[in-house]
Amino acid sequence: MNKNNFYFLGIGGIGMSALAQYFLTNGYNVAGYDKTKNNVCEILEKLNINIHYDDNVNLIPEKFKNFENTLIIYTPAITNNNSINNELEYFKSHNFEIVKRAQVLGFIANPHTSIAISGTHGKTSISSICANIMSKSIFGCSAFLGGIANNFHSNFTLNDQSDIFIVEADEYDRSFLQLLPSTAIITHIDPDHLDIYGNYENVFQAFVDFGNKVKPNGNLIISNHVPEDFKEKIRKDIKIYKYGFEDENCDFFVNNIFYENNKCYFNLKLQNKTIEKICYPLGGKYNLENALAAASASFLNGATDNEIRFGLENFLGVERRFDIKINSSKIVYIDDYAHHPNEIKSFLTAIKQLYPNKKITGIFQPHLFSRTNDFYKEFAESLSLCDNTILLPIYPAREKPIPGVTSDLILKKITKTEKQICEKSELLVLLRKIKPELLVTMGAGDIDQFVAKIVAQFTV
Repeated sequence: MNKNNFYFLGIGGIGMSALAQYFLTNGYNVAGYDKTKNNVCEILEKLNINIHYDDNVNLIPEKFKNFENTLIIYTPAITNNNSINNELEYFKSHNFEIVKRAQVLGFIANPHTSIAISGTHGKTSISSICANIMSKSIFGCSAFLGGIANNFHSNFTLNDQSDIFIVEADEYDRSFLQLLPSTAIITHIDPDHLDIYGNYENVFQAFVDFGNKVKPNGNLIISNHVPEDFKEKIRKDIKIYKYGFEDENCDFFVNNIFYENNKCYFNLKLQNKTIEKICYPLGGKYNLENALAAASASFLNGATDNEIRFGLENFLGVERRFDIKINSSKIVYIDDYAHHPNEIKSFLTAIKQLYPNKKITGIFQPHLFSRTNDFYKEFAESLSLCDNTILLPIYPAREKPIPGVTSDLILKKITKTEKQICEKSELLVLLRKIKPELLVTMGAGDIDQFVAKIVAQFTV
């Protein structure tokens, strides 16, 4: 890019912050704005990136007001609800080059051997596992992740000696269509982001379009959850592989699964290779599927049996993805980003497999009025796997309220009798009364702000 300055509108977003770190690491000037300070912003500030939290043109550093030498990168969240962002309007009126985050990610990754992980569930975990495997292989990798991977203590890692780039391919706003991957993974195609797509058919078509973005003679790895007719719509020069479990006619699969001491063991079958008795720190079907998808992509990109085993067995997880915060004789506490009914069902089912004798207290913060309206029955069905459910009010994010759509829609449909709605201000008090033996927090809003407080409360 023929610019020296990169200014980010929405720099605290997980995808935006990875790009900010990329440009900073490569010697460019980086600054930005975000509406709210979060832990990602704090990481960036420690790297001496100038960030401010007031939408005020006067706070933009002077060197970033040179339109010839500055690229403006923005996230779609900046312009949600048709709200006006003063800084964006300033850059538009002063002839700055302005691009979306997804365009920049494509510009960086597309010239390389890229592994792009897509799907309505599992992207961040698979990307992080794959990055852990490949970073320890002879090939190395760079990675742009959708969460803080504990192995890297970051959502970004750079190896300027490697041609392999691992990226999370986000379907929101059709962002993933900016990518031209060498290897792509599709985990699930479920109805989600219907505020963008309108209906499931449009979601499905977007994933078809993404699959056809794979470079000539590249690899497309799809799970057994992807509809069978999907393959018929993909270019014939793309090699398609299927992953799943042994009895599902897959190219890559896991078998011989068993649990011991809260750990999971399994065999990996990667075409003509078998890697036996891998000790994996996470259990449950969806966690094994994520590990399998990452191993499959790594295998196709040259990782050896030992490198795959080492990368899986030494995977430390991702913040807010089956993130075990406390594991003591008094309480087990696990935090997860799950915010779609299928994600919640998979998460809770995995917990029941690992901790079959414990009573689950689940705290869920619904994310978006539109998603709650579309799926309140499905949310209730999934949350009924909890023994006791606590619902927080809906986190609106980019949306305005919808009349009649509240957390009560979910509450009424939950089949268990132990259930209630709790204001955020009362949550810690309520937990002191309940004294849960297995506590889980779920959601994509600001429920993460309670994690450290809950840990502190139960580790005194």
